[in-house]
Amino acid sequence: MPAPAEPEVRITHPERVVFPDDGITKGDLADYYRQMAPLVLATMAGRPLSLVRCPDGIGGKCFFQKHGAGNLGKQVGSVSIREKDGAEEDYLCLSDARGLLECVQMGAIEFHAWGSHARHLEQPDRMVFDLDPDEALDFGDVRKAAQDLKRQLADIGLSSFAMLSGGKGVHVIVPLKPEHDWQTTSDFARRFALALATAEPDRFVATMSKARRKGRIFIDWLRNQRGSTAIMPYSVRARAGAPVAAPVSWAELDGFESAAAFHIADQRKLIERAAGLAGWGLSDQSLPPV
Repeated sequence: MPAPAEPEVRITHPERVVFPDDGITKGDLADYYRQMAPLVLATMAGRPLSLVRCPDGIGGKCFFQKHGAGNLGKQVGSVSIREKDGAEEDYLCLSDARGLLECVQMGAIEFHAWGSHARHLEQPDRMVFDLDPDEALDFGDVRKAAQDLKRQLADIGLSSFAMLSGGKGVHVIVPLKPEHDWQTTSDFARRFALALATAEPDRFVATMSKARRKGRIFIDWLRNQRGSTAIMPYSVRARAGAPVAAPVSWAELDGFESAAAFHIADQRKLIERAAGLAGWGLSDQSLPPV
């Protein structure tokens, strides 16, 4: 991994507390992203983004932002995307550590991205299944569900990778060649999730309905639609404790007791772990004709 960048971005009010229950400041958050920039940008650079900004910390008002790079910093780029109504809109897009730090300077905490790159906007290069459990379920249920999804995907010829979301669930990520359009990819994800929910209705549900989710795990396939986003690897979450979305190997997944096992204070551990995760999220594969 390249040495951490030293971007020339001035962080104002570094003493401002962003995570009030933990005493974590804006300066701490900036230090984390400064050190982790090579890992964050490895999967995020060049993708249309949505930021979660909390200018007054997570105890204040937080909001998503996907447009308007001009108010974030000179190094925060954009990519022009045609909307459903035919209009062109500029979406946020980062290419370097300076842009990343400029977003943090303006109160950004979380980084969510499209499943496609600016080079091939209409051909996604990843599918994401977000396993979102009912609150009554144990994390062990989520781990088992993720392992089951891995096996089901492998049965149809697809390699997948696990990521602790930093929230409640696990993301099962399927890298793809950018050759299928959004409709094809989204339809595949929908049919896969529905097949699992139909086969095991006591465990899984493939609809967003809170009522139907009781005691089950929602296989959120909706992140695979054009314009939808998913949390990026190594992004901090705007939650108490400042947890981090962390890639993990399938072999070690069962050793974690929570989807929020890593926090910004673990940045050195995360950097050291990355060497053992070489190749994570990479696979030259296509959707099977099923």
